[in-house]
Amino acid sequence: MPRFIIERDLPGAGQLTPEELQSISQKSNEVLGAMAGRAQWLQSFVTDDKLYCVYIADDADTVAEHARIGGFPCTAAQQVRTIIDPTTADIAV
Repeated sequence: MPRFIIERDLPGAGQLTPEELQSISQKSNEVLGAMAGRAQWLQSFVTDDKLYCVYIADDADTVAEHARIGGFPCTAAQQVRTIIDPTTADIAV
């Protein structure tokens, strides 16, 4: 399944309490559980006013469905085309 980076505008995200983050996570897991494996949450990065989430999903519509059902913002969802890291510089061409 393709990997997606999801941008969620959430003013004050960096000030959310551990309990609030737990509640958001529980809701996401609940929705994902009902989606019969069509999407999987890998991780999220919390910044001051946004969440950046990494998901594996059937397609962008599935990502949008998860957001809609869960009541989560979904500002943008971009499919990851490839992944690079510092070791990419060492690959012989």
